[in-house]
Amino acid sequence: MEQARAHDAYRLAVRVPEQVRASSAPAPASPQVRGEHTHGESVALPAPRRTVQRNSVRGQILDALRAALVGGDLAPGEVYSAPVLGERFGVSATPVREAMQQLATEGAVEVVPNRGFRVTERSARELGELAEVRALIEVPVMLRLARTVPAARWCELRPLAEASAVAAAGGDLARYAEADRAFHGAVLALSGNQQLVQVADDLHRRSQWPLVSGPVHGRRADLVADAAEHKALLEALVAKDLGVVQSLVREHFAGAGG
Repeated sequence: MEQARAHDAYRLAVRVPEQVRASSAPAPASPQVRGEHTHGESVALPAPRRTVQRNSVRGQILDALRAALVGGDLAPGEVYSAPVLGERFGVSATPVREAMQQLATEGAVEVVPNRGFRVTERSARELGELAEVRALIEVPVMLRLARTVPAARWCELRPLAEASAVAAAGGDLARYAEADRAFHGAVLALSGNQQLVQVADDLHRRSQWPLVSGPVHGRRADLVADAAEHKALLEALVAKDLGVVQSLVREHFAGAGG
């Protein structure tokens, strides 16, 4: 009964490309290389190709699950089992379970013993706290960058702002979420601080859980307005208008896409 409900709730989930299904099959054993020392009966290391394939499957499943979460195909409060999702994707439960464990560390799901993973239900207060933390971290950095980064560098980010606008206009929540994160990551990368970029990206991703509920068309106007702030922010950064930069960033964190 639980599996049937999971199938129904997940009907619109993103499908994994066919090559993922093919790569989930066991790789053939590698022949021993001539002249290679075995040192008795020691266990041979796994073939690198198999490791790469497994990581590729896990990564693609993780991307597909994130898209399904952002798109609302995995509902907050619902429990999904790895075997059921694996059947849906056409892969074993193992890469699904590994991907879900990663999502658990990101706060998107929580482990339910002997059942699977429950999609997190986050309160408005929690989302507000995340927005506050992001502002505390990113506003000072952007103000510093506004003083030091040449205008030409900001202009190079316009294609990323445009990509988010296109995704917003189409009401594509999953695509917009990735475009929004790509834009913010590119801005912060100009600081040269990779630790900052990683921490900010984690907070940004957490602010996207749980995901937008209700019909997509009801959110499109908010997404379009949110994407427009990217372009406005770039113009303020080019003009070195620190007051506008600060207000735009704070408002953006509290907006539709964060």
